[in-house]
Amino acid sequence: MARKKKGRDVSGWMLVDKPAGITSTAVVNKVKWALGANKAGHAGTLDPAATGVLAIALGEATKTVPFITDDLKAYRFTVKFGQSTNTDDAEGEVIATNDSRPSDQDIRNALPAFTGDIEQIPPKFSAVKIDGQRAYKLARDGEDVELTARDLFVESLELKERPDPDHAVLEMVCGKGGYVRSIARDLGNALGCLGHVEILRRVWSGPFSEEDCFSLETIEDLAKSPELDEYLLPLETALADLPEATCDAASAARLQNGNPAQVLTSDAEYGDTVWVSHAKQPVAIGIYRAGMVHPNRVFV
Repeated sequence: MARKKKGRDVSGWMLVDKPAGITSTAVVNKVKWALGANKAGHAGTLDPAATGVLAIALGEATKTVPFITDDLKAYRFTVKFGQSTNTDDAEGEVIATNDSRPSDQDIRNALPAFTGDIEQIPPKFSAVKIDGQRAYKLARDGEDVELTARDLFVESLELKERPDPDHAVLEMVCGKGGYVRSIARDLGNALGCLGHVEILRRVWSGPFSEEDCFSLETIEDLAKSPELDEYLLPLETALADLPEATCDAASAARLQNGNPAQVLTSDAEYGDTVWVSHAKQPVAIGIYRAGMVHPNRVFV
């Protein structure tokens, strides 16, 4: 018999404005504790030094995490020119310097090469696995880490501010798997002046925006209280980009047992991924085919 998980059956999304100096996993654990939840996860990690939108899924909402991780995300970050570090951010050791500095126009001219479908090599200090081990662990042990390039879609990359010759503030909208640190590193190399990320903030992730986030301090202050439940967003918030279908009680039961069932929808086309509700409650996610949904995820 499977051991029952400790905690409440809490389902929904908690949006946290992650502070600097803490890991994403630690934030998840704090939220899970504060809500007394039995299951939690996040939809896209942020480096310990980074801040901004960290979307945390509770309970049944964890089944919708892929729809957030696969969605576009926006980052605002400051590049410091003239230095490269072994971590490609301000947390690492400076390993090279350069006295040249790009003009604003130099930066703008370089940015198109980093948009569209590109390839980037992740930082050596990253969670990418090499022969089953995390790259950052190998790098910390002094091993020469060789990472292969990965595909990335960058919808936009813009120069927003130029506070001084040493710094540039950029904003990037990209798809899954993007490393802002790699963008800063490669941009510095392309400009011939070197560079690394000094400040990094995620401003939105899919349907979740920084304006909708709560501070970790607020969540800790309301821990274990009924008021904190009011901060939760429904799990279907993550499914905003999918067509919704509705069904009757009989179809809901079939879907929750993993069987195809008849649904009603005015938006879905053959082969679309849809989510299905009954009595305004999410039932399943699946593939729509000729009035039927074939479920691949079901909700309790």
